[in-house]
Amino acid sequence: MAFRPGKSPKSDGHVLPTSHHPKRPQSPFSYGLTRRVLRLLVALATVLALTAFFVLSHQPPPLPDLSIPEDRFPPLYEDFRQRELNLSHYGAYEKNSSVKYFWAAQHAHSSGWGNVMQDYLMMALLAHATGRSFVFDDYIWNPDGSIYSDFDGKLVPSRIPLSALLGGASLHLPSSPSFSSHAGPMVGGPRLPGDDTPRSVNKHFFERVCPNPTVVHVSDVNTYDMRFSEAIPVTDVFNTWVDTINAIDDPCVMLGPDGNQVFDNWVFGKKHRMLPFWPTISRSPVLASWDWSTLVHAAYKRNRHLFERFPHSSSRLVTLLDNLGLSGSDTPNSPINGLMAIHVRRGDFEAHCRHLAEWDADWHAWNSFPEFIDKLEKPINASPDQVLNTYIKHCYPDIPQIVERVRRVREESRSKHNLTYLYIMTNAPASWVEELKNALVEDAEKHRQKWKSVKSSQDLELTWEESFVSQAIDMFIAQRAEVIIGNGWSSLTSNADAASNGTRIPNGFDAVLVVTLLGSVVFAELVAGSLAYRKSSLGSAFSL
Repeated sequence: MAFRPGKSPKSDGHVLPTSHHPKRPQSPFSYGLTRRVLRLLVALATVLALTAFFVLSHQPPPLPDLSIPEDRFPPLYEDFRQRELNLSHYGAYEKNSSVKYFWAAQHAHSSGWGNVMQDYLMMALLAHATGRSFVFDDYIWNPDGSIYSDFDGKLVPSRIPLSALLGGASLHLPSSPSFSSHAGPMVGGPRLPGDDTPRSVNKHFFERVCPNPTVVHVSDVNTYDMRFSEAIPVTDVFNTWVDTINAIDDPCVMLGPDGNQVFDNWVFGKKHRMLPFWPTISRSPVLASWDWSTLVHAAYKRNRHLFERFPHSSSRLVTLLDNLGLSGSDTPNSPINGLMAIHVRRGDFEAHCRHLAEWDADWHAWNSFPEFIDKLEKPINASPDQVLNTYIKHCYPDIPQIVERVRRVREESRSKHNLTYLYIMTNAPASWVEELKNALVEDAEKHRQKWKSVKSSQDLELTWEESFVSQAIDMFIAQRAEVIIGNGWSSLTSNADAASNGTRIPNGFDAVLVVTLLGSVVFAELVAGSLAYRKSSLGSAFSL
């Protein structure tokens, strides 16, 4: 006979109660509720147990080597160079004689990354406009063939592969686990969908498939007026070059290595000449697909706790968040909410600021849009000392000026931006940076606007390779900051603005405007035809 709960195993009679008092009927509702709560608690405990098991059993990725080599020789980036020499489309291009190439052998070099970047961008635009593959070279500090060079008493690489700075090549090498799929068209990555322009190639590949290219000398095309006349916009110069290249049937075109750049460096400071060209740049797939290298992305991910609320990279939680897809985006067009970035130039920039005053120089063109809130107001009928003081105030501000401007911008933007993280891009001495950081923290606490974090370029944890491309890391952070306070004469500030506007907003200024001048950087947004405040800067009153 089967045993049933509640029955005696020896008879069909009910088991006698232990008490003579009848039980009070239990509420069906409370009983069901209790069961549901128990099930919920059991499920929650199970999830927590599984999560704990996952976190404890999955070690975070090993931290990269942040030590400095004993010999202190700069890195040579051989892995990046090998990728550039073995891009996946080379085989097909070698067999396809219809692919056309454009190689600017006289590209900018021996300058800061900001100046070189703007020249590479213009040459990539020219290649794209003529339907040719852009031929890229290294970022070259010293073109004399040396491996290392001296810069301000420090040893630096004479050449850095461009893919160590810009969007990585599309070839995956197992020997480089840090390499991922950050592929940028500037360095051979795929084009955007619908863009059939040939992919970029490295200079060495060009020399192999084009041993006898048609050589065009810049001086044969650029007239004196094209170079120096304020009446000739850059748009006209660009179109002249498009017509010149399109008239050449040879698939292999090279600009002579001994000439000037097509667009001289100082032209980028001529707003009346450059600004009419902005629609061409802002709508170009070259800028719309702009991305940074795997080194830059890796450096940001390791240090993102400095710019936003996120665990340190050594935490197991980072592995969990990454696997669950909860780490957030690190694409160039994804802003970092709550971050203010300021660009404070020091060192050799003091002498440069004095030269700017002597030259009566304007802010960089991309920092001078008429829609921007901040303007450079030059003194009229002023003495040389008054002019110099005005330029130094904007170009090389002291700590009290910086602190005051940061506070004012933060207060003015409070209705739209909850700025809680501050990042200082600077090349200043460590002691001066600490003094600035302390002053910013103290001022914020005094005005009851405490920062969650105040960090600088010197607080970044970087590998040896990353440390020599730190200027690109700063630009990546700046272009994603919610508010930027920049330097109006700096190409780093202006290029970050251009990259930010070009990658976030496909139609350029139809939707968003950028103002930059600490010079300052101000994002302003066109809403229903009106200019609405979105982003501010160290500008007009003081232009950090």
